[in-house]
Amino acid sequence: MYMKLLAHVYTKLQLALKMLTAGNTLKFRLIIFSRLMKIGKRCVEAVLFDLGGTLVRTTEIPVVLRKILKHRGITRSITEISVARKKAEAGLNFRDLTTLLDEFWVQWNLRILSILKINANPRLLAQYIATHWWDYCDVMLYPDAERVLYSLKKKGLKMGIISNGLDSDVYQILSKVNLQTFFDVVVTINTLKKMKPDPEMFMYALEKLEATYSKAIFIGDEMEADYNGACKVGLPVYIIDRDGKVGDVRALESHKISSLEELFNQCVR
Repeated sequence: MYMKLLAHVYTKLQLALKMLTAGNTLKFRLIIFSRLMKIGKRCVEAVLFDLGGTLVRTTEIPVVLRKILKHRGITRSITEISVARKKAEAGLNFRDLTTLLDEFWVQWNLRILSILKINANPRLLAQYIATHWWDYCDVMLYPDAERVLYSLKKKGLKMGIISNGLDSDVYQILSKVNLQTFFDVVVTINTLKKMKPDPEMFMYALEKLEATYSKAIFIGDEMEADYNGACKVGLPVYIIDRDGKVGDVRALESHKISSLEELFNQCVR
């Protein structure tokens, strides 16, 4: 009996190797994942997602700023705003979000307003922009995200968000797409005063879900924050690249997908 089991395992390994060497890494990944997701004792119990660029898309920043300024009686072109934003961010350290929290965006707005030479009550305007940003910004779930999320929910998987956004932003985004109570855990900068790729962000989410690294996966859209962060804790990770912006990154190999359905198609039928 023992020898038969060994022979069976050996045959399966040979098949897997043939598929990999034949270049069918995507087919191999989907077969493996579908087996993990079989009814019964699942090997994958939790799925963690990045938010912006992974599950949702939002209006471009210069467009939002122009709408807010116009509403306040100030006219600036998209080009002017784009140039001002680029200059403002040149000397900015986004890691300061962990200490400044919401004040960071007020300071960010002040820099842009100064470059645009908007000098009438700049502090009040900067605070208004930070507070009302999402009133002027459209938020949409990617179509594949909507289909996959609800399908995974029906399967009974635990799901969570790990975002480099603040509470004040993340929860407004989730509310706009009717997902404010959808996830089992939401980890933001406010949660630990840390940002991805800090491994504690991932460890905390798994602890809250009571899931182990071997029974969870993470999907994001950025190499440094998402891929490298998850890898630091040994969490299986996939990078979603809908528009081909990531390029041919050797480290990703079979860990790059162009849609969530590419990875979860066995679960959404």
